[in-house]
Amino acid sequence: MIDLSRVLRGKSSFSGVDSQRTPPKQSSLDHSPARVSISGLIALQRTAATLPLRSRLIRAQQGGGYRSAFKGRGMEFDEARPYQAGDEVRHLDWRVTARTGKPYTKMFREERERPVFLWVDYRSTMFFATRGAFKSVRAAQAAALLAWSAHHHGDRVGSIIFSEQDHQELKPVRGQVGTLHLIKQLAEHPAWREVPSPEASADAELQALKRLQRVVRPGSLIFLLSDFRGMGEAARSLLIQLNRHNDIVMLFIHDPLEHHLPAKGCYRLSDGQQELTLNTGNRQFREDYEHRFKNHQQYLQTLARQFGLYFLSCSTAQQPLNVLREGLYP
Repeated sequence: MIDLSRVLRGKSSFSGVDSQRTPPKQSSLDHSPARVSISGLIALQRTAATLPLRSRLIRAQQGGGYRSAFKGRGMEFDEARPYQAGDEVRHLDWRVTARTGKPYTKMFREERERPVFLWVDYRSTMFFATRGAFKSVRAAQAAALLAWSAHHHGDRVGSIIFSEQDHQELKPVRGQVGTLHLIKQLAEHPAWREVPSPEASADAELQALKRLQRVVRPGSLIFLLSDFRGMGEAARSLLIQLNRHNDIVMLFIHDPLEHHLPAKGCYRLSDGQQELTLNTGNRQFREDYEHRFKNHQQYLQTLARQFGLYFLSCSTAQQPLNVLREGLYP
């Protein structure tokens, strides 16, 4: 079965979404369907302010504390109060009890700050689109929106940005300087300029998940921005483990051509290095092609449903801001 997003990496014959190896001028980058710019991602700061990453995820406020719609932030010590019938013994404050001679119980509240981690896929299949913008562009835009939203709400934000050849890791930090550094990495990652060599890692997704598991702290909010191409059992197992102590949002990015072939006919496809002719008039070929995408999407949806992950779908023809608004904060 032909994988069009691999064949067409960097150039589409259907919509004119082109990516030349010579970087375009800065002014055109801000609105390019095939590249992102630092200035373009910085400009998303204004619209990110309308993404209530915290306030709507937090559905209830009681006495200044927070209760999360997700698993929630970690717990931090609030105060000690006299023991009451029904209090758990394991929460006794032994120091205060020893000092006063009366039993006291530790009271906790959810932390008002939680790390937000962005896992951004820049593998070769992400550099493809026939509508809107490349999947990699949509991933970068979504990551920038989430990073700015976390910044607006005082949360720390970190990232892993990976391709077949490069992994860039940023530890969660708070503040505009850290957010701008993340924006720079999104816009200047080597994947925008390089085509993977034949020796490039075929298990980049799995390795990136292993890195994520090592660096993320319990109670984090994790966004996975990817087409999740080639996800196997090992990656699935890591996701399940990560989800036990964190909240995970899967943003599945895809192009319309990946689930529906164009009208019947013969199409010559090329990415500048490979070329093939695609005959879309074969009924069995069309059915097998569309069935393959449906199976992939259903696999991801079932994984999310069974293990309590959050699943969002974003077409290259959609704006990530609208998808995040409608999907996360109904």
